[in-house]
Amino acid sequence: MANLSNRPTPELAASELEALDRRHVLHPHQRSQRSERRVIVRGQGSTVWDANGRKLLDALGGGIWVAQVGHGRAELAEAAAEQAGQLAQFTGFFEYGNDKSIRLAERLAALAPANINRTYFTCGGSEGVDTAIKLARLFHHRRGEPDRNWIIARHFGYHGATYGSGTATGIPDMQVAVGPNLPNVEKVMPPYPYHMEMYGGQNPTDFLINELSQTIERLGARNIAAMIGEPVLGGGGVIPPPDDYWPRVRKLLREHGILLIADEVITAFGRTGTWFDSEPRGMSPDIITVAKGITSGYAPLGAVMVDDEIVETVTGGEHSFFHGYTYSGHPLACAVALANLDLLEKEGLLERSLAIGARFRTGLAPAAEIPVVGDIRVVGATVGIELVVNRETREGVSMDLALAVADDLYETHNVITRNYGPTLVLSPPLVFTDQETDRTSAAIVEVLRRVDLAAGRIAPR
Repeated sequence: MANLSNRPTPELAASELEALDRRHVLHPHQRSQRSERRVIVRGQGSTVWDANGRKLLDALGGGIWVAQVGHGRAELAEAAAEQAGQLAQFTGFFEYGNDKSIRLAERLAALAPANINRTYFTCGGSEGVDTAIKLARLFHHRRGEPDRNWIIARHFGYHGATYGSGTATGIPDMQVAVGPNLPNVEKVMPPYPYHMEMYGGQNPTDFLINELSQTIERLGARNIAAMIGEPVLGGGGVIPPPDDYWPRVRKLLREHGILLIADEVITAFGRTGTWFDSEPRGMSPDIITVAKGITSGYAPLGAVMVDDEIVETVTGGEHSFFHGYTYSGHPLACAVALANLDLLEKEGLLERSLAIGARFRTGLAPAAEIPVVGDIRVVGATVGIELVVNRETREGVSMDLALAVADDLYETHNVITRNYGPTLVLSPPLVFTDQETDRTSAAIVEVLRRVDLAAGRIAPR
């Protein structure tokens, strides 16, 4: 057989790559009204280059809340290469395992809340949420309560795009025209302090606890398996809850024997300045789902971290956990994750996340006076800037205008951001320098000052 390993890959012009992309690739969240393509081919630190050689500042962590340790890290490439040379994939089904998944599970248990000692590996967050829902329902069934199968989620929450996780997601577009969706999923209102009008003049937490209590009563506590929520709403626009929200939710759920699933796919591994954001917020979760930052995006990996009692109940006696993914605990992905956790720890990137956030607060302060800016929310190295048509009514700008802001930042300042509805979101690598943070803040302020609300457009520079 001919040796193909040394044959150079032919370089394609940017226009060829873009044409091939349009012809052959179906994109996540593809927008038919936008035919242009942005093909990224290389990265180093917080900088990436497209196929045209254009240099861009990645203020969005690989475009989707990842890249904690930055792009082009030789340490992670070496970990992947070394593992590939030792063992490709071998199943984790039944009694089989591999050394890297075992070591990673041990490492995660050491970082997690004290009651969380078991990990089930997935390829990403959506698979993790599906698994968590199954575990919660199965736990109650094994305990003799098969009717406990309702899941409570929240409006504006984002939990993934698969059948189960997509139903739990509180963004209606995720469920349009693909139903019937997963049954027995109920949505409640989220904490959103900027929009006090949602709570009828009440304290937000009081309102939400009352609503949750009424929902539990209406569904029947003995019919509810679990509630799922992000510690900080990510896809909803970087929305942190009031300090008393999660402790009061946790207390109410515990009174009724309802499990709590913390979706930390975005928040874990330093994104908000801690290993797990659920613990300092008082969630005391029974199950934690993670992905993204576990490998900084260098390999597809997710994990479902589970309370000991749940695992023992689900798998105890003659029971088995009849659920599995081919690549669960993939040794290469787990090897990369171990090296990634080493970098996060050695380079103090959790602390760096908080420093980035503090720098953004200062740099974005001038934006607070711009008419289109309604609210600026900073949580660690994560920012949400909510854009409004009117500061009094707090009505959000149109999707088109919010997208135009992100486009202008890309085209005028070579800075990659993203809009989630009317909110401009930042989630840069945790290696973002002070200079890069200041550059991003200055670019955002400059573009927002050119927003013409009356005309619904951005004025030329």
